[in-house]
Amino acid sequence: MESFSPSITIGRVACCECGVAIEPNSVNMCGACLRSRVDITEGITRTSTLYLCKFCNRYFVPPTTWMRAELESKELLSICLKKLKPVLAKVRLTDAAFVWTEEHSKRVKVKLTIQKEVLSGTILQQSFIVEFSIHSQMCDECRRAEAKDFWRACVQVRQRAEFKKTLFYLEQLLLKHSAHGQATGVKPVPTGIDFFYAKLQDARRLVDFLQSVLPCKYHYAQASGKYFKLELVSHDTKNNTYDYKHTFCVEIVPICRDNVVCLPKQLAQSFGNMSQIAVCLRVSNVITLIDPRTLQMSDVQGITFWREPFETLCNPKMLTSFYVMDVEKVEDLHRGVGHGFVSKKHELADVWLVRSDQVGNNNIDPVCSRSHLGHLLQPGDTVLGFDIRSANTNNSVFDAMKEENIPDIVIVRKVFDRTKRSARRTWKLKRLIVDGNIVGRETGSVVDEFERFKEELEEDVEMREKINIYKDEEKILKLKESVLDEDTDVPPSMPSINEMLDELNLDDIEMKDQSIDD
Repeated sequence: MESFSPSITIGRVACCECGVAIEPNSVNMCGACLRSRVDITEGITRTSTLYLCKFCNRYFVPPTTWMRAELESKELLSICLKKLKPVLAKVRLTDAAFVWTEEHSKRVKVKLTIQKEVLSGTILQQSFIVEFSIHSQMCDECRRAEAKDFWRACVQVRQRAEFKKTLFYLEQLLLKHSAHGQATGVKPVPTGIDFFYAKLQDARRLVDFLQSVLPCKYHYAQASGKYFKLELVSHDTKNNTYDYKHTFCVEIVPICRDNVVCLPKQLAQSFGNMSQIAVCLRVSNVITLIDPRTLQMSDVQGITFWREPFETLCNPKMLTSFYVMDVEKVEDLHRGVGHGFVSKKHELADVWLVRSDQVGNNNIDPVCSRSHLGHLLQPGDTVLGFDIRSANTNNSVFDAMKEENIPDIVIVRKVFDRTKRSARRTWKLKRLIVDGNIVGRETGSVVDEFERFKEELEEDVEMREKINIYKDEEKILKLKESVLDEDTDVPPSMPSINEMLDELNLDDIEMKDQSIDD
């Protein structure tokens, strides 16, 4: 037996206005008649204005924000809807989309669909188009740049040293962490770098970053000092408000890698009775020193240095080249009670040296010097050292030392063949580029210093861990095609391929090939 389900038929009624048959609703009126009597878009403007900065292509978002947005993007749609938010408060927005306009028409059209309850609970939906006119208006940053008044805060980074090794290291840290991203300008000076900012808080962030990565101190413009200035830009006498240009002077410790320093006696004793004559291994967030006669190491904090500052006895220009005649390892050295941390990466050795320009002279006796580079040195090597016997030092702490505590020669580093090292170097560094000019590479001497900085990176693994090094594809390709001597004297800690990053390349090879075929 077949079963039949009853069908439900909805009755129709005539529209009270035009008489058209419609489904029953609360007002018994068709949609056309309802829209003719009620306009839910009443009070909503059909035109509006957007302000665009023609220099930086950013749109103004009241009250003070400027946002970058592309045409027909969701960012631009949000800006348009924020302009209409006050007039859309009494309706419900259900859809919003762009209507195509010509790119150079300075017009943006947005189609909106809204709903509203009218006449006893009836929901009425309606669509309409709002046209936005784009007007030009300069943002505050571009206005200041055009008026040559583009900064409100300046950070002056200075290091009063002959060599720029620490500044090169700082440059790589800035590039890795993008700490200079908000800067409106970067200007190199002979003793450092100047960073300009449009906002004071951005300059403070850079100062905080510098204090976290390097031992330094800073002076603020409102304090007393001679390294900075406080400049009044404008003054509103009615509201009693002032607008200043602020300047921070950040001073980095004047100690660099491979400097021979002379520690005050009390400071050396606090480090575990270290010798007052020490060698600087590296400068990072602390100054790392090593005693070349006992292998004791110590990290000097920035606060400690500025409280008890010490000076360098020599810089790299004062180092003398020596020829290694013999190397004798020192075993089971007796150290005093309470000594500090002893390095496990270095080996102690007695090294017999002759000045390189006196090699072959039978009347010259070799000089013995104890060194921390016993793990690197072999007879026949060349080293750079500080010859204290013939040095003219002007240091009160050094003059007060006893003669038996002063070594004749302090070996600083081993000399490797620069040409062979450069041939084997398959990595490179990025530079801080401003207006097409690389900061700090204006002269040939600075180029030579940057080459020395790269050599130091090859010898120091810990320093390489804190910065980014990139693969040099051209150099790698050349090395694959050439044959190099495996016995080349190079540092044992040369960077491996795992430490290098691939440089970002925005060129799409497949797209290039496709465009050529088309």
